[in-house]
Amino acid sequence: MLPPTQLPPQAFDVWDKAQHAGGFAVLTLLCLPAFAASRLRVFMWLAIYGVLIEVAQQVSGWRTGDPMDWMADVAGVLAGLFLHWAASKFRHRTTTDLPDAQ
Repeated sequence: MLPPTQLPPQAFDVWDKAQHAGGFAVLTLLCLPAFAASRLRVFMWLAIYGVLIEVAQQVSGWRTGDPMDWMADVAGVLAGLFLHWAASKFRHRTTTDLPDAQ
C-alpha cells in the first residue's frame, strides 16, 4: 500500500535516504541465506524491486518517485552484500584460527 505522505517532498532528505539504505541492507541480509550461491541475482532482484517501488509511487497520483531513493536502495543492497562478505570472512578466520583439539 502506498499511503499519501504528510510532508511535501524535499530536495534531499538524508534521513529518508538512510531509511531506504538501511531497509534494503536488511532485505539483502535476509535474502542472502536463501540465495547465497547467486549474490548477483540477489543484487539484481532487489535493485529491480527498488525501481518498481519508485514507479508505483510515481503512478499512484499522491506520491512521487525519486531516483535518489532508488540509488539509496542500491547503496543499501551493496552495504548488505559487503556486511555479509565481511561476516563470512570473520567467521572463516575465527574458525581456522582455533587450535586443534587433541
